[in-house]
Amino acid sequence: MNMNKIISVQEAVSKIHDNDTIMIGGFMSCGTPDILIDEIINQKRENLNVIANDAGSPGIGIGKLISNNVIKKIQASHIGLNPEAGEQMNIGKLEVHLIPQGSLVEMIRAAGAGLGGILTPTGIGTEVEEGKIKINIKGIDYLLELPLKADVALIKGSVVDKSGNVFYSATTKNFNPIMASAAKIVIVAAERIVEVGELDPNLVMTPNIFIDYIVRSEMVS
Repeated sequence: MNMNKIISVQEAVSKIHDNDTIMIGGFMSCGTPDILIDEIINQKRENLNVIANDAGSPGIGIGKLISNNVIKKIQASHIGLNPEAGEQMNIGKLEVHLIPQGSLVEMIRAAGAGLGGILTPTGIGTEVEEGKIKINIKGIDYLLELPLKADVALIKGSVVDKSGNVFYSATTKNFNPIMASAAKIVIVAAERIVEVGELDPNLVMTPNIFIDYIVRSEMVS
């Protein structure tokens, strides 16, 4: 097990390349790793494909990436709180794929679990089903939704030990642990870093086996 996972934010973002698919944890910026987002902008990454719950807000969270024209495609459950995302979509600058939130979570989970996809009735009879495989089971139609995986997942942890075990406080848990299982490289921005053994094993929500790198966030004392 690699016990030297703590790296600088600059080194962490150097592992993201133009055109990569990245997952970004958080729900309307709650639990979003802003320090990593800011460094992506500093390093002038381009044409990223983003998988996230939402598009953030203007100047906040993922919204910063949209304002700085870093993202070429986003797969999310909604973009409604960021008018700039809608504007870029309407002029063809930003490719947007809206996915029902429950389906989005399960598609990410399927990737992490090594599944071939999920069956869901959500979207049947709507434009969501266009171009997708429909399967009838016992008289009920389901859509086959394929797994969503990424080159890199950027998540945020409240307390992280030096081996990479992660605890998320309250609602910051949201998409973070599920995304940690579905990417080739997982980088966690830690609000607080502690020694191995200091974090109660009963509080570990993402085991260290999923975490490749740890970055100290702005809030670390």
